[in-house]
Amino acid sequence: MYYFKSLYISFIVLALTIFFFSTASLNANPFFIDEIEISEKLENNFNKDLLINKGFEKAFIELISTLVKSKDLKKIKNVKLYEIKAMIESFSIKEEKFINKTYHLSLGVSFNKKKVFNYLEKKFIFPTQIVTETFLFIPIIFNQEENDLLLFSNNPVYKNWNEIKKKNYLINFLLPTEDLEDISLIKEKSSNIENYDFKKIIEKYYLKHSIVALIFKDNDEIKVLSKIIIKDKKIVKNNSFKNFDYNDQEKIKNLIEELKIIYEDIWKDHNQINTSIKLSLLIQVDNKNLDISSKFEKTLDEIDLVNNYSINKFDKSHIFYEVIFNGTPKNFINIMINKDYSFDTQRKVWILK
Repeated sequence: MYYFKSLYISFIVLALTIFFFSTASLNANPFFIDEIEISEKLENNFNKDLLINKGFEKAFIELISTLVKSKDLKKIKNVKLYEIKAMIESFSIKEEKFINKTYHLSLGVSFNKKKVFNYLEKKFIFPTQIVTETFLFIPIIFNQEENDLLLFSNNPVYKNWNEIKKKNYLINFLLPTEDLEDISLIKEKSSNIENYDFKKIIEKYYLKHSIVALIFKDNDEIKVLSKIIIKDKKIVKNNSFKNFDYNDQEKIKNLIEELKIIYEDIWKDHNQINTSIKLSLLIQVDNKNLDISSKFEKTLDEIDLVNNYSINKFDKSHIFYEVIFNGTPKNFINIMINKDYSFDTQRKVWILK
């Protein structure tokens, strides 16, 4: 009798441990914005709290610039400080220093992911998953005035492309090396370049994603035909820019910034989270080994498309999770396959294998 009583108590302790662990981790894995630099002159009206508030606003704008497409940024430009503070989980002062009667501060700010998504949903904004990826980028300028082709080191877009960087960019760009064979191939195909697939060049770099930007310059106007490959998906984008001069460094910089925003928006659109979709999944997990449920919860915390999860019920053999997912069952299964999880989905309650 004593044995069964002890066993029962042990089971209750284990179950409560799992329950409290799961509840505590619902808000885990927040959005963390680091190295927010702010400064202010040390004058009579100096107020450190006001400066920290400016840091919160700067951190929020940086986060939102990463999460949403450029056209949606205007929807949150009037966000109030109290709204930002309501989404903050914690913050830390990384560094303080005084230079030339100026106080410099470096902050790290953690935002509650669910609260941020709820805020965006109220603004009718669908955020993106924060997925950084490397794209091969091949820019080619056709100077139609001089009937000239500018490639690699002769191309100001190529030379300056990776000089323009921002912390909120999700795409890292790999530029091709100056290969004589590639130069010869591009020149050979130049008369019908819009229809050339660049496959022979792209394959050399073993990347899943690529962008070929064909830049046609005529007088002070340019047209950019972007041939974009995201995994197996092909996208063609046409854009025009006026008052352009590729000998003007500032105009080159502006062009690069505008193109990068366009490409970032396309990538964000590809990884968009439709927060209006709230798919409820019931998943059975073996609880004989606490590491299994702990690892499963940690994985759920890492997935931006998981809106929420909780323990629906448990018994001596299993934990039953309810997962709220912003996507389709197929989306969830594919994401979990990439994380080495598989499920038996033949019944209403899915079983973690």
